[in-house]
Amino acid sequence: MQTWGECKNFIRVCRDHFYTTGAVLPSSPFLANALASALAKPRGPARILEVGPGTGSVTEAIARHMQAGDKLEAVEINAAFVHLLNERLSNDPAFASRRDQIRVIHSPLEDVAGEGVYDFIVSGLPFNNFPVDVVRGIFAGYARLLTPGGTLSFFEYTLIRELKKPFVDGRERRRLTAVSAVVGEYVDKFQVRCDRVFINVPPATARHLCFCKAPTNAGNSPDTDLRP
Repeated sequence: MQTWGECKNFIRVCRDHFYTTGAVLPSSPFLANALASALAKPRGPARILEVGPGTGSVTEAIARHMQAGDKLEAVEINAAFVHLLNERLSNDPAFASRRDQIRVIHSPLEDVAGEGVYDFIVSGLPFNNFPVDVVRGIFAGYARLLTPGGTLSFFEYTLIRELKKPFVDGRERRRLTAVSAVVGEYVDKFQVRCDRVFINVPPATARHLCFCKAPTNAGNSPDTDLRP
């Protein structure tokens, strides 16, 4: 669960690094659980990559679903979050049974080496904050790093791009539209499930994609409402 200390630390770092943080509060436990839910299915040992763990609210949910033999690497570009997450891994009882299976990497995503390395990728990156070429590069990185049949889970804040457009200039509207098109293309081709999470600030949708499978109509994929 979120604590006031975690929220305060997140707000402080967000204020100084909003471009790479893109939120005003950590993910709620409901959104964190939705993002980690792919790990709950019957499976063997897995390699897991979390991208943009922040203060670790989603990391904690992933840890609850980890099994013996799992390995989690959490890659974070923000040095302040790296420090805070390492402190949590060392001292927070929530990680006591899994801390030896978790490693924090201070690095951008593009520097993570390998192809077909991870069975699960859980992303907390704020796509709405990035130039469209960066968003394309992020998804290309996910496709490179996932094993065949692996699952990518990420979230989008509900209607944020649409709500922002009337209040920004034409250049920013074009950027938001282009970001929406890139994300939408991957969702249309590869989404296998989505979870709508209303208990979050702001409300969000957790999306689960499998690059080896391209549904003919992603709109017919299973869709779960996570309500009170």
